[in-house]
Amino acid sequence: MTNPPSPPSSRFAAHYDDVAEFRADAFTATPVGRGEHLQAMVVCFEAGQFIPVHAPRLDLALVVLEGEGELAMDDRTVALAPGAVAFIPGGGTRGIRATTRLKAFQVVAPPPTPSDHDGVRAGLEKGSWR
Repeated sequence: MTNPPSPPSSRFAAHYDDVAEFRADAFTATPVGRGEHLQAMVVCFEAGQFIPVHAPRLDLALVVLEGEGELAMDDRTVALAPGAVAFIPGGGTRGIRATTRLKAFQVVAPPPTPSDHDGVRAGLEKGSWR
């Protein structure tokens, strides 16, 4: 799922593949940097993996780097492909499901707390995207 919160940090990578990580059992979210006001990460999915639909308090900005999938946002589902961008304000419903191997750059604000991931954990335990 996601790596534990880290203290404020700076990071540079010459290419997003330098920080991209995949796991066979679940999506990964590798922090690129975290500050007082936001956290940036590279999120990777194998085909079929997902972040369950949930409605955290966090604003989300998303850029698809590679691959294809679906984004549930509020009351609709949209196709994801390289170059797709999305913004969902805090409290808005969102979830991602990859149909191919997918890499995305994601920024959330404010930085998440463990309780912000409760909806994600519950959906993963059920094995359900929606």
